[in-house]
Order: sequence, then C-alpha cells, then structure tokens
Amino acid sequence: QVQLVESGGTLVQPGGSLRLSCAASGSIFSIYTMGWHRQAPGKKRELVASISSGGGTNAADSVKGRFSIARDNAKNTVYLQMNNLKPEDTAVYFCNAIYGRDAYWGQGTQVTVSS
Repeated sequence: QVQLVESGGTLVQPGGSLRLSCAASGSIFSIYTMGWHRQAPGKKRELVASISSGGGTNAADSVKGRFSIARDNAKNTVYLQMNNLKPEDTAVYFCNAIYGRDAYWGQGTQVTVSS
C-alpha cells in the first residue's frame, strides 16, 4: 500500500513556472514507476510524464521541452517541474505509483494558468 500526497498547485500567470511535489509513504518508493497525470474540466485524465524505478523518463508531446519529471528516492518524493506554463495546462494534477498490477493515486492538486 502506498499513500501519495501532492502539493504545489496554485494560480500562476502564463509563461510562469511551478514545481509540483508528490510525497509517498507506506512502501518501498524506489521500486515504483511514478507518474504525473492531469485532468481538465470535461476532459479525460491524461498522462503528463512518468519516471521509472531506473530513472528513465517519458513525457507527453504537449509538454515536452517545458515540463520535466524527477524523483528523489531518499525523500520518497517525485517532482514535476513546469516551465512556460500555458492556459491549456490548467487542470488537476495527480500523482500515481505503479508496480506490477498495483496502482495508487493521490488526491490531486489544482494548477490554474491565467492572467
């Protein structure tokens, strides 16, 4: 069992930057593939970026070059650095942890990009 708590979401102006954090507890963090997903109003939840236990990363085309994902296994935390934010990045951002058939989700944190 893994508990995930996201933080860092807020209102930011277009072109701004934000770093989201997801703190994990309850299991061996380093073995999990960690991901950030987002869901905008009226839209399906989509994968933003993921990082494997070995450190390999993947990102959606819509955020490549602007967002980056990183993990700190010593702190049981995964981060999403978001730069050059656009209004279309507005969404609730969720952290998840996957190992085998087990998947866990956080409660989400709201990111609003608006002037």
